[in-house]
Amino acid sequence: MTDLGIVIVNYNTRDQLRRALQTVSASTGLSFKVVVVDNASPDDSVAMVQREFPAVHVIASEKNGGFSYANNLGLRWLGFSEDGFTAEAPRYALLLNPDTETPPDTLAAMLRFIDTHSDAGMSGCKLLQADGSLDLACRRSFPTPLVAFYHFSGLGKLFPQSPRFARYNLTFKDPDGTYEVDSLVGAFTLVRREALAQIGLMDETFFMYGEDIDWCYRVKHAGWKVMYVGSEHILHLKGTVGRKSAKARYEFARSMLLFYRKHYRHGTSF
Repeated sequence: MTDLGIVIVNYNTRDQLRRALQTVSASTGLSFKVVVVDNASPDDSVAMVQREFPAVHVIASEKNGGFSYANNLGLRWLGFSEDGFTAEAPRYALLLNPDTETPPDTLAAMLRFIDTHSDAGMSGCKLLQADGSLDLACRRSFPTPLVAFYHFSGLGKLFPQSPRFARYNLTFKDPDGTYEVDSLVGAFTLVRREALAQIGLMDETFFMYGEDIDWCYRVKHAGWKVMYVGSEHILHLKGTVGRKSAKARYEFARSMLLFYRKHYRHGTSF
């Protein structure tokens, strides 16, 4: 049985994707297979992967259906579905961004961790940005109405060491520690196949952003833990995948509204 199936969703990031695949291919200490799902990129990403990484399976989507849509295509190819998984499905699935670089021992270390924590349905590692700073999204709390208010009002930044006001980005916690969190980030999300079979695939209502938080929410409410492992890391070149476009800003706001309506509207009176 394969240890790990890796899904990388790509849109027009050929050069970053090449580097991501180079570093993943150098990983040691585990068996893995990689599927790249290309969201109808206008560059030659698909041709590059087929030419330079023949061991990688490529799914060339005819449309840009969004992050959840593309990840689900990859997960289905690995053997996962809404109803469970096939005998060929790997023990774990990993969602990995194309704008990442993975040290050769990180994946094996993350599998060793989750193998020894049978109550963990998901786990994620520390994500470092190009300047060495922490990508705060790699360990978060759920954006409940109150937590979201603390975050968007600026109180979290004003009091970064406050367990109350800084709950969304958890800036009061040790980035090198290991502990349970509410949510990881879709740039690196490792999920146990039994947990995935229990909660199903990603919600394709989310086009971009929010789907990772929703997935983590469903895992926790199914009785699994979501663990952050600060002793391991990858590099996340955040910002290279067009995060500042008007479309990206719109989809971020839309995803927060979708998440609220799906999980919190029934329990809040305002």
